Amino acid sequence: MIKQVQVKSILNKHKMRDEWFLDDYTVNPYSGCSFNCIYCYTKGSRYGTNIEPSLAVKINAPEILEKQLRRRAMKKEYGFIVISSSTDPYIPIEKELKLTRKLLEIVLYYKFPVHIATKSTLVLRDLDLLKEIDEKAILPDDLKPKLDHGVIISFSFSTLDEKTAKIFEPGAPAPHERLETMKKCSDEGFFTGAGFIPVLPFISDSEEQLDKMIKTAKDFGACYIFVGALTLFGKGPTDSKTLCFKALEKYYPELVRKYKRLYRIFPMPPKEYQSNLDEKAVRLCKKHGIHYKIL
Repeated sequence: MIKQVQVKSILNKHKMRDEWFLDDYTVNPYSGCSFNCIYCYTKGSRYGTNIEPSLAVKINAPEILEKQLRRRAMKKEYGFIVISSSTDPYIPIEKELKLTRKLLEIVLYYKFPVHIATKSTLVLRDLDLLKEIDEKAILPDDLKPKLDHGVIISFSFSTLDEKTAKIFEPGAPAPHERLETMKKCSDEGFFTGAGFIPVLPFISDSEEQLDKMIKTAKDFGACYIFVGALTLFGKGPTDSKTLCFKALEKYYPELVRKYKRLYRIFPMPPKEYQSNLDEKAVRLCKKHGIHYKIL
């Protein structure tokens, strides 16, 4: 049985707008995620400190969001809301509970723009609502000259290889399902893209792999691309660093030593690695004629 929790707040306001996802706010209808991606940044990081140890439903989220958005709308504090930042808004239980859909109905009523970040095909169920939001959302004044969309839909990938994805994202829909879903969203006129966050060092971060991933994403309707490095947190048995190293020992033992060097001190790889990854991503996006990042 999935745990039900009551929350005092559901709308989280950033001090500064996120440079990549353009969100001023985040909303997470669930705590925990049944997709069980072993690299998830919430596993072992400070971002996971308030997350339930098992999947939980924020049962009063619609009531709380209505109150919080009403106050923000009265002050005309419009900004993109990312749904979701620390879980997926379309995990399987959403099909039954429709909690994310209820939140989108409130977002539509108060005319806030929204950025959906997902790995799921279930987003297709809500395209009717998202289309209305896209048409009626009020953008922040500084974004109006740069963006003419009230809805952004980003699909997350760490690899396009089905077997590799099954190891690192055991509960998530397969990459080809995400690509097909992205194509359907694009065909419906939505501003959609692919977030290769995180790419997996020495597995999906090579020039050849990135070239294929970016080209494929464009072929399936992506308007923009994100590429980000893998971060590994914690030392506990359920933390991302522990889980990823266990997977490497089982499936990629030849890479264990390389990962130990890469993550010897910090949870993120060295700046040199990150700069090289960013340079490749920018160059390959230019090659394939697709935006690197949203703006």
